[in-house]
Amino acid sequence: MFLKFNFPRKTIGLQLTFWYSAIFIISSLILFLFTYFSLELSIRQNDRKLIQSEMEDYVSDFQIGGVVKLERDLAEIKYKDSSGEDLFIVRLSNIKNDTVFLSIPQQWPKPDFKQAEDGAWKDRAPWSFVPSNGVKNTYEIFSKPLSTDLILQVGKLTSNSKELIEHFRAIFLQILIPIFLIGVAGGLFFTFRALRPIRYLINTTRLIIDTGEISSRVPTGGRNDELKELSRLFNTMLEKIENLIRGMREGLDNVAHDLRTPITRIRGSAEMSLRSEDNPDILKSTLADCIEETDRILTMLNTIMDISEAETGTMRLNLQNVKIAALINEVTDLYSYIAEEKNILIRTELQDELNLVADRNRLQQAIANLLDNAIKYTPAGGCIDIQTFQEYQNVIIRIKDNGIGVYPQELPKIWDRLYRGDKSRSQRGLGLGLSLVKAIIQAHKGHVEVSSVSGEGSVFTVYIPGKP
Repeated sequence: MFLKFNFPRKTIGLQLTFWYSAIFIISSLILFLFTYFSLELSIRQNDRKLIQSEMEDYVSDFQIGGVVKLERDLAEIKYKDSSGEDLFIVRLSNIKNDTVFLSIPQQWPKPDFKQAEDGAWKDRAPWSFVPSNGVKNTYEIFSKPLSTDLILQVGKLTSNSKELIEHFRAIFLQILIPIFLIGVAGGLFFTFRALRPIRYLINTTRLIIDTGEISSRVPTGGRNDELKELSRLFNTMLEKIENLIRGMREGLDNVAHDLRTPITRIRGSAEMSLRSEDNPDILKSTLADCIEETDRILTMLNTIMDISEAETGTMRLNLQNVKIAALINEVTDLYSYIAEEKNILIRTELQDELNLVADRNRLQQAIANLLDNAIKYTPAGGCIDIQTFQEYQNVIIRIKDNGIGVYPQELPKIWDRLYRGDKSRSQRGLGLGLSLVKAIIQAHKGHVEVSSVSGEGSVFTVYIPGKP
């Protein structure tokens, strides 16, 4: 399934193939032209060096023995067709371009020097090209004056060099089609490999849309590039979505379970009142139970709505200057009766000068939930310590108890909505308190941390940005 590969019109794959093939073919053409002209220049330079070297030998002979020695040496030269030696044409002429002496290999065509009468000598140009008689061959001639009336000319046929260059050009033309095919095939191959993570991504997304299997993941393979990072981030996003959906399902299950109990009680009370035969006491008791259960349902729904508003950043905060010590004293006074009933000591260590710009009611609600949890899960005779202090830019509120604690595997889950750990199921509650605390603190641009040891107690630490 993941290896399906199509090239519809105007896809990224088709565009990448086109551009890769075009760049490869154009680069090959540029490389050929560069090599072609470099080879042509190199051959010409090499031929000219050989001609100049031969010229130096003859000039040296002329300087030693004059025209007589030069003619004698030229007459003694034996040119071999298959010896592998370089062959040259050597001509000695006068100022009127009359040939005094001419040495030419037997297999070479005779040059037509008459067509070059107005060429190299009269213009004083050292290099010239002389055509041959009746054959489409050209000599490259190097001319050098030996005296005021003598000119020595040494040259070579250009046909050998041209044949080599033309052979090179013919070879390239023969491999042009393979180069084109290799360019297209290479473009298809590298595009196929480069876009494989995108195809995986597309196929995984299509599978999730078609089947709803959110557990599907994009294969990442052994690559280590931007597309692998994209696939990894996509998988991480799928994991978060899957966890969110799982949490929503669990939350809905918990809400349904928590709503079933009070609704069943309300229904039972209503049925009992219908069978009471107009007994006022039973009716009043039934109505009281219905109101109590209704309030419990409303509290749960309002808390869930508050958490949602805080998490989405829409919770309205009535910001004002809040004295932290006074606010915590109010909360401890509110819970002092419950703490005394369980014989739990609440100790405070508060800095009076700490102030915060915050929503007093919301902050009080968060601290009350933390203190309520501490009292609820601390056994009789226990102790709860509340401490406030300033650290850098944060006002810190720390609530420590020596209660039953939390299992390590449950610590990341205690902030989830409607989550109740194994130790907390024996206590009455909605499982929304800590979720609301986290949401309120985050709405104030702060955060809350917890550390706990099962059987020894827990420490909740609230960090809220404030003035130093």
